Amino acid sequence: MLVLDTRRVLGLSARQAVRTEVRYDPAAPMDVSMEFAVEGGPRTVWRIGRDLLRQGLRTASGLGDVRIRPSSSGDRATAWLQLTSGDMAALFELPLPPLARWLEHTYELVPAGQELAGFDWDAATADLLRGPGAHRD
Repeated sequence: MLVLDTRRVLGLSARQAVRTEVRYDPAAPMDVSMEFAVEGGPRTVWRIGRDLLRQGLRTASGLGDVRIRPSSSGDRATAWLQLTSGDMAALFELPLPPLARWLEHTYELVPAGQELAGFDWDAATADLLRGPGAHRD
């Protein structure tokens, strides 16, 4: 797990501190979960594609609900993460160096292209063919 002190962008010069916990589970290797917590406020969890996040730290990435791109804020390297749900949107400024280092570690745990290496396609296909509500033997 990685804990980041991020900022939610509220306006041109207005920012709100947000604690962000970033987690990776090699058993679910395709994505990263990010939990955003405002002090005294609610917590929100988003699951973001690991490859989308990696690409977004280098160049603009994502469409629709999740978009990320690198930036710089004064003397700090940052990434802008925009999350959209329905008619609501939030823009976060993430510290890029610690996130990039942590993310590269996830690729040491499960290399790119190996995410589905241990996936049991036969069992998954059998489950699909049994249909909804069927019990596994």
